[in-house]
Amino acid sequence: MLSDLFLGVVAKQLTLVETITERSNQHEFQGTKPLRRLLGDEDRRGIPTRFIWISGEQEALAEDGFMSWSNVRKGKPRAPEYHLYYSGNSVTEMMQAGDMLFLALQRDGSVLVVITPAGTIQNQLMWLFGLEEQRELGFTYQEITADRGAELDFAARYILDELGIEPEEPEADRLDGLIEQFGLQFPTTRVFSDLARASLPEVSAADDPDQALIDWMDREEQLFRRLERRIVAARIGDGFRAADGADVDGFLSFSLSVQNRRKARAGQALENHLEAVFQAQGIRYLRGAETENRNKPDFLFPGQAEYRDPAFPAERLTMLGAKSTLKDRWRQVLSEAVRIEEKHLLTLEPGISENQTDEMQAKKLQLVVPQRLHATYRPAQRAWLMRLGDFVPLVRSRQQI
Repeated sequence: MLSDLFLGVVAKQLTLVETITERSNQHEFQGTKPLRRLLGDEDRRGIPTRFIWISGEQEALAEDGFMSWSNVRKGKPRAPEYHLYYSGNSVTEMMQAGDMLFLALQRDGSVLVVITPAGTIQNQLMWLFGLEEQRELGFTYQEITADRGAELDFAARYILDELGIEPEEPEADRLDGLIEQFGLQFPTTRVFSDLARASLPEVSAADDPDQALIDWMDREEQLFRRLERRIVAARIGDGFRAADGADVDGFLSFSLSVQNRRKARAGQALENHLEAVFQAQGIRYLRGAETENRNKPDFLFPGQAEYRDPAFPAERLTMLGAKSTLKDRWRQVLSEAVRIEEKHLLTLEPGISENQTDEMQAKKLQLVVPQRLHATYRPAQRAWLMRLGDFVPLVRSRQQI
């Protein structure tokens, strides 16, 4: 549960005086009632704080620091006035008026501060913490309790992962038993995908393709992270030593390889599980077909021979791109199949901004999102989103003509 990690959160849109600029260098937020509900009335000095600046266009920036909470009128007859001071760092220097600040109190007493511009990440965090969209600039408070806190499902863990938070898996012992066969070596993604599906025999892609895709991806992610934890722990235990001391380059190279493996594996796993869905549904497809200019859409329906046949009606052709995360990469699919005017793209990214989905509609790109993730999108977007359970019968109808 989210309540296992956090006690509460406040959020607000930053004003100029709260940012570090030539016009303001105060390093503080005024202690409004929502902040007092979160932090209490007692002074707290040197609160350990993790500062994160994150947007959908570039890598996140994180730095450790501290915050201090105090009543500047303590001992005086006037009404209390609380201020929250923060240590200046590379993250706070990037804050701009209009950015959204999320300040979450963690169960260990530390604070997580996340700053993000308007867009997808902001939408995701608003959904994660159960915050209502606000028009005003002031703080909004949300207590995170067991009865109200979100369960850490696929979407929640996706967002937490963006923040560098990896909750312990509740089924750790069972997962360890499944990966014991691999020792300290990663199997191919295909093997991992097969294992994920085999470990969930009750899941049926023939009955509910949306649920099956999420459950399979969720299980594979759990299995991968458990094995990754073992392998990384063993590598760190061996140490990074060089003749002249610590092997810094070796450590950095290893860290980069871990991140790259995660990203590459997620995309391949998504394609593997989609392929299993299409097989369960009896859909004709070709994975990685080649179209114009050596482009390779992830899935082409019914196949490459039909696509290359000028006599085959273009309206019976379908293409599907598959990207576990989008950012700005969704535009890549627009040129992958010239014969197909309206293209489809499936993603597992929750809460994509309205600006991006509006642009997709304008460019005749239909977004396909598993049903469970629809709740992370704005109400105005949901009517346009397509479920995987909608996409499958569309393709089938074109193949049955």
